[in-house]
Amino acid sequence: MLSAFVNAFRTADLRKKILFTLMIVAIFRVGSVVPVPNVNIQQVDQCRRLAETGEQAGLYSLINLFSGGALLQLAIFALGIMPYITASIILQLLTVVIPRLEALKKEGQSGTAKITQYTRYLTLVLAVLNSTAFVTLAVNDQLFQGCPGIVYSKDVFPVVVMVLTMTAGTGVVMWLGELITERGVGNGMSVMIFTQIAATFPTALWSIKTARPGPSGWIVLLMVIAVGLVVMAAVIFMEQGQRRIPVQYAKKMVGGRMLGGTTTYIPLKVNQAGVIPVIFASSMMYIPVLYSQFRPESAVSSWIQQYFVTGGHPIYMVTQFLLIIAFAYFYVAITFNPQDVAENMAKYGGFIPGIRAGKPTENYLSFVLSRLTLPGSIYLGLIALLPSLAFILLNANQNFPFGGTSLLIIVGVGLDTVKQIESQLQQRNYEGFLR
Repeated sequence: MLSAFVNAFRTADLRKKILFTLMIVAIFRVGSVVPVPNVNIQQVDQCRRLAETGEQAGLYSLINLFSGGALLQLAIFALGIMPYITASIILQLLTVVIPRLEALKKEGQSGTAKITQYTRYLTLVLAVLNSTAFVTLAVNDQLFQGCPGIVYSKDVFPVVVMVLTMTAGTGVVMWLGELITERGVGNGMSVMIFTQIAATFPTALWSIKTARPGPSGWIVLLMVIAVGLVVMAAVIFMEQGQRRIPVQYAKKMVGGRMLGGTTTYIPLKVNQAGVIPVIFASSMMYIPVLYSQFRPESAVSSWIQQYFVTGGHPIYMVTQFLLIIAFAYFYVAITFNPQDVAENMAKYGGFIPGIRAGKPTENYLSFVLSRLTLPGSIYLGLIALLPSLAFILLNANQNFPFGGTSLLIIVGVGLDTVKQIESQLQQRNYEGFLR
């Protein structure tokens, strides 16, 4: 593996791509610590430290997960890449219900470029809405409960400048991600969110150590790291797991030559939905908490604060687990259409051995996919509940890093990026990282 790293830097064009990606990541991290105008930096730092150690630590950990610590600092890149991810998910869902978008998707590269353009426009709209919501919370002293004075002025012009700055920051982040995709290594948007999540790991690990004074803190820290490595290995094993359905193509005569007769397979992953169900479930779990922020005096808000903020209550855990399973089945159903796959196979003369073409093939694919989705969704639910279990068993608070969305994204993006570098090394007759 070390020789593969050396070979990667020996190749001039691959070295330039890696260094370019690291430069963009460095710029991104600088923008994640530069605050927007009209922010009282000292007061924000003090309020943030109090919030991360208080009763609502789980809430602020959830808010801050995808911003790498930038959102609670009201930085220029505070919204990070989340508006783009949300816009991408919305467009993907709308493709199923809007015929125009479905037609664009089938047009190939030109249609994909048009959908990407729509995604950019929707990203800016969501950025305006998100920045307005968080700036409003900051101006009304509701971003940090019981900690006012984080903005210098509450006049209209400074507030509008804050909203525009955060919106422009989202546009710059989107542009930086596209630069990585075009000129760097890996998928730019994935690398950006990987950077945001990985940036919180050192702080999260150190908070686990400081939660217990004396030698016991180091013991718990080492235990958490050991458990994290085991969980990461299990996640890699599950993410790589797939069911390969064999497909044969019949031979046919074309111009006096016999063509076809090849054998291939359809790879169906155990976790076909990826990390999207966890993101959906986390967003749904955050909606009642957001309601309680705006209506703290109501009885419903009190119930929400008791059961849905810390994340360690059984009601919270069971609700999140069931939501993840439901969203996993929902997302797989809209992203993988067995009918289209069966029609394409029949169109090109392909068939599954022992299964008739057409409707039987569609039913067989649906059956296999539903059987695979069950263990995949349960696996996602268990991984997502790791922070809550750590909170109960280790008193490691909600900053426990080895679980939920963060671990799934880090492993997924890491595997994808390594595979891309490995394929470029193999094109130059070098061995890859995993050889």
